[in-house]
Amino acid sequence: MGAVQAVQDGKFVESQTAASLAKENIKKANSGMDKDAFLQLLVAQMKYQDPLEPTSNTEYISQFATFSSLEQMQNMSATLELSRASSLVGQTVLMKVTDSTGKTTQVQGNVDFVVYENNKAYLSIAGELYSMDDLDKVADKKYLEGYAKAADFLNIYKKLPEIGMLSIADRDNVEKLEEILNSMDEYQLSFLTDDYIEGAKTYIQRMKDIIPNEDGNDPDDDSGEGSDTK
Repeated sequence: MGAVQAVQDGKFVESQTAASLAKENIKKANSGMDKDAFLQLLVAQMKYQDPLEPTSNTEYISQFATFSSLEQMQNMSATLELSRASSLVGQTVLMKVTDSTGKTTQVQGNVDFVVYENNKAYLSIAGELYSMDDLDKVADKKYLEGYAKAADFLNIYKKLPEIGMLSIADRDNVEKLEEILNSMDEYQLSFLTDDYIEGAKTYIQRMKDIIPNEDGNDPDDDSGEGSDTK
Protein backbone atom coordinates (compact mmCIF):
# COMPACT_ATOMS: atom_id res chain seq x y z
CA MET A 1 0.00 0.00 0.00
CA GLY A 2 1.36 3.43 -0.91
CA ALA A 3 2.03 6.28 1.45
CA VAL A 4 -1.02 8.20 2.65
CA GLN A 5 -1.02 11.95 3.17
CA ALA A 6 -3.57 13.93 5.16
CA VAL A 7 -5.61 16.67 3.46
CA GLN A 8 -6.52 19.89 5.24
CA ASP A 9 -8.33 22.88 3.70
CA GLY A 10 -7.95 21.31 0.25
CA LYS A 11 -4.16 20.91 0.57
CA PHE A 12 -1.88 17.99 1.27
CA VAL A 13 -0.35 18.16 4.76
CA GLU A 14 3.20 16.83 4.84
CA SER A 15 4.34 14.71 7.76
CA GLN A 16 7.79 16.24 7.34
CA THR A 17 8.40 19.42 5.38
CA ALA A 18 11.49 20.06 3.32
CA ALA A 19 12.83 22.35 6.02
CA SER A 20 12.35 19.80 8.80
CA LEU A 21 14.00 17.09 6.70
CA ALA A 22 16.97 19.35 6.09
CA LYS A 23 17.29 20.08 9.83
CA GLU A 24 17.01 16.39 10.67
CA ASN A 25 19.65 15.63 8.07
CA ILE A 26 22.05 18.15 9.60
CA LYS A 27 21.55 16.66 13.06
CA LYS A 28 22.08 13.10 11.83
CA ALA A 29 25.14 14.13 9.83
CA ASN A 30 26.90 14.78 13.13
CA SER A 31 26.15 11.22 14.26
CA GLY A 32 27.76 9.46 11.29
CA MET A 33 25.31 9.99 8.40
CA ASP A 34 26.89 9.63 4.97
CA LYS A 35 26.04 10.93 1.51
CA ASP A 36 24.03 7.82 0.54
CA ALA A 37 21.74 8.28 3.52
CA PHE A 38 21.25 11.92 2.61
CA LEU A 39 20.32 11.00 -0.97
CA GLN A 40 17.78 8.50 0.33
CA LEU A 41 16.20 11.22 2.43
CA LEU A 42 16.25 13.58 -0.52
CA VAL A 43 14.44 11.04 -2.71
CA ALA A 44 11.86 10.41 0.02
CA GLN A 45 11.39 14.15 0.41
CA MET A 46 10.74 14.56 -3.32
CA LYS A 47 8.43 11.54 -3.38
CA TYR A 48 6.20 12.71 -0.54
CA GLN A 49 6.27 16.47 -1.04
CA ASP A 50 3.04 18.45 -1.45
CA PRO A 51 2.35 18.35 -5.23
CA LEU A 52 0.48 21.66 -4.96
CA GLU A 53 3.49 23.37 -3.38
CA PRO A 54 6.56 21.46 -4.57
CA THR A 55 10.00 22.29 -3.24
CA SER A 56 12.04 24.28 -5.73
CA ASN A 57 15.17 22.88 -7.38
CA THR A 58 17.12 25.72 -5.82
CA GLU A 59 16.17 24.55 -2.34
CA TYR A 60 17.18 20.97 -3.16
CA ILE A 61 20.55 22.17 -4.43
CA SER A 62 20.98 24.30 -1.33
CA GLN A 63 20.27 21.31 0.92
CA PHE A 64 22.71 19.12 -0.96
CA ALA A 65 25.38 21.82 -0.83
CA THR A 66 24.85 22.11 2.91
CA PHE A 67 25.32 18.41 3.38
CA SER A 68 28.37 18.35 1.12
CA SER A 69 29.96 21.01 3.29
CA LEU A 70 29.19 18.98 6.40
CA GLU A 71 30.61 15.86 4.80
CA GLN A 72 33.84 17.68 3.94
CA MET A 73 34.08 18.90 7.53
CA GLN A 74 33.57 15.33 8.75
CA ASN A 75 36.28 14.04 6.43
CA MET A 76 38.66 16.76 7.61
CA SER A 77 37.86 15.96 11.24
CA ALA A 78 38.48 12.26 10.61
CA THR A 79 41.83 13.04 8.97
CA LEU A 80 42.89 15.21 11.89
CA GLU A 81 41.83 12.51 14.36
CA LEU A 82 43.91 9.89 12.51
CA SER A 83 46.90 12.23 12.47
CA ARG A 84 46.54 12.90 16.18
CA ALA A 85 46.11 9.21 16.96
CA SER A 86 49.21 8.30 14.93
CA SER A 87 51.27 10.82 16.92
CA LEU A 88 50.41 8.91 20.12
CA VAL A 89 52.19 5.71 19.06
CA GLY A 90 54.90 4.96 21.62
CA GLN A 91 53.47 7.34 24.22
CA THR A 92 51.81 6.51 27.52
CA VAL A 93 48.15 7.47 27.72
CA LEU A 94 45.33 7.33 30.23
CA MET A 95 41.95 6.19 28.92
CA LYS A 96 38.57 6.57 30.63
CA VAL A 97 36.37 3.74 29.41
CA THR A 98 32.65 3.51 30.16
CA ASP A 99 31.01 0.09 29.77
CA SER A 100 27.40 -0.74 28.95
CA THR A 101 26.39 -0.48 32.60
CA GLY A 102 27.73 3.06 32.87
CA LYS A 103 30.74 2.06 34.98
CA THR A 104 33.89 4.05 34.18
CA THR A 105 37.33 2.48 34.50
CA GLN A 106 40.80 3.87 33.82
CA VAL A 107 43.29 2.17 31.54
CA GLN A 108 46.92 3.29 31.36
CA GLY A 109 49.58 2.00 29.00
CA ASN A 110 51.72 2.55 25.93
CA VAL A 111 50.10 2.93 22.51
CA ASP A 112 51.49 0.15 20.30
CA PHE A 113 49.72 1.05 17.06
CA VAL A 114 46.60 2.73 15.66
CA VAL A 115 43.68 1.10 13.83
CA TYR A 116 41.43 3.21 11.62
CA GLU A 117 37.93 1.86 10.89
CA ASN A 118 34.75 3.57 9.71
CA ASN A 119 36.31 7.02 10.03
CA LYS A 120 37.23 6.30 13.66
CA ALA A 121 40.68 5.90 15.19
CA TYR A 122 41.36 3.19 17.79
CA LEU A 123 44.45 2.95 20.01
CA SER A 124 45.99 -0.45 20.71
CA ILE A 125 47.03 -0.72 24.37
CA ALA A 126 48.21 -4.04 25.82
CA GLY A 127 46.44 -5.95 23.05
CA GLU A 128 43.10 -4.15 23.40
CA LEU A 129 41.61 -1.46 21.16
CA TYR A 130 40.24 1.77 22.65
CA SER A 131 38.41 4.58 20.88
CA MET A 132 40.08 7.96 20.67
CA ASP A 133 36.88 9.28 22.27
CA ASP A 134 38.01 7.60 25.52
CA LEU A 135 41.38 9.38 25.58
CA ASP A 136 41.77 11.32 28.84
CA LYS A 137 45.45 12.22 29.24
CA VAL A 138 48.75 11.88 27.41
CA ALA A 139 51.75 11.55 29.70
CA ASP A 140 55.16 12.92 28.79
CA LYS A 141 57.98 10.36 29.13
CA LYS A 142 60.07 12.75 31.20
CA TYR A 143 57.15 13.31 33.55
CA LEU A 144 56.57 9.56 33.96
CA GLU A 145 60.23 8.95 34.79
CA GLY A 146 60.19 11.68 37.42
CA TYR A 147 56.91 10.45 38.87
CA ALA A 148 58.19 6.85 39.05
CA LYS A 149 61.40 7.85 40.85
CA ALA A 150 59.49 10.02 43.31
CA ALA A 151 57.07 7.16 43.99
CA ASP A 152 59.96 4.72 44.64
CA PHE A 153 61.62 7.29 46.89
CA LEU A 154 58.50 7.82 49.00
CA ASN A 155 57.78 4.10 49.19
CA ILE A 156 61.19 3.49 50.79
CA TYR A 157 61.19 6.66 52.89
CA LYS A 158 57.91 5.73 54.59
CA LYS A 159 59.32 2.34 55.61
CA LEU A 160 62.05 3.94 57.68
CA PRO A 161 61.61 4.35 61.45
CA GLU A 162 62.01 7.63 63.29
CA ILE A 163 65.55 8.96 62.99
CA GLY A 164 66.34 8.12 66.62
CA MET A 165 65.30 4.49 66.05
CA LEU A 166 67.42 4.00 62.91
CA SER A 167 69.66 0.92 63.06
CA ILE A 168 71.95 -1.12 60.86
CA ALA A 169 68.90 -3.23 59.94
CA ASP A 170 67.69 -0.25 57.87
CA ARG A 171 70.94 -0.04 55.91
CA ASP A 172 69.58 -1.47 52.64
CA ASN A 173 66.62 0.90 52.56
CA VAL A 174 68.75 3.93 53.36
CA GLU A 175 71.29 3.03 50.67
CA LYS A 176 68.48 2.57 48.13
CA LEU A 177 67.10 5.94 49.18
CA GLU A 178 70.51 7.53 48.65
CA GLU A 179 70.86 5.86 45.24
CA ILE A 180 67.50 7.19 44.06
CA LEU A 181 68.18 10.66 45.44
CA ASN A 182 71.57 10.87 43.71
CA SER A 183 70.07 9.73 40.39
CA MET A 184 67.37 12.43 40.32
CA ASP A 185 67.90 15.59 38.30
CA GLU A 186 66.49 19.00 39.22
CA TYR A 187 63.20 18.38 37.42
CA GLN A 188 62.69 15.01 39.10
CA LEU A 189 63.52 16.47 42.51
CA SER A 190 60.65 18.91 42.01
CA PHE A 191 58.26 15.98 42.58
CA LEU A 192 59.45 15.89 46.21
CA THR A 193 59.01 18.49 48.93
CA ASP A 194 62.05 20.02 50.62
CA ASP A 195 61.09 18.26 53.86
CA TYR A 196 61.41 14.84 52.24
CA ILE A 197 64.72 15.71 50.59
CA GLU A 198 66.24 17.08 53.78
CA GLY A 199 64.81 14.17 55.77
CA ALA A 200 66.45 11.70 53.40
CA LYS A 201 69.81 13.45 53.75
CA THR A 202 69.48 13.20 57.52
CA TYR A 203 68.82 9.45 57.32
CA ILE A 204 71.75 8.97 54.95
CA GLN A 205 74.17 10.83 57.18
CA ARG A 206 72.89 9.05 60.29
CA MET A 207 73.46 5.67 58.63
CA LYS A 208 77.02 6.68 57.75
CA ASP A 209 77.57 7.33 61.45
CA ILE A 210 76.13 3.93 62.40
CA ILE A 211 78.00 1.74 59.88
CA PRO A 212 81.57 2.23 61.22
CA ASN A 213 80.43 1.50 64.77
CA GLU A 214 78.57 -1.64 63.71
CA ASP A 215 81.55 -2.85 61.68
CA GLY A 216 83.82 -2.32 64.66
CA ASN A 217 85.92 0.31 62.91
CA ASP A 218 87.14 3.59 64.27
CA PRO A 219 85.29 6.39 62.42
CA ASP A 220 88.53 8.43 62.40
CA ASP A 221 90.23 5.69 60.35
CA ASP A 222 87.55 5.77 57.63
CA SER A 223 89.15 8.61 55.68
CA GLY A 224 87.48 10.99 58.05
CA GLU A 225 84.03 10.11 56.73
CA GLY A 226 81.42 10.64 59.40
CA SER A 227 84.02 11.78 61.95
CA ASP A 228 82.60 15.27 62.40
CA THR A 229 78.91 14.70 61.78
CA LYS A 230 77.79 14.73 65.39
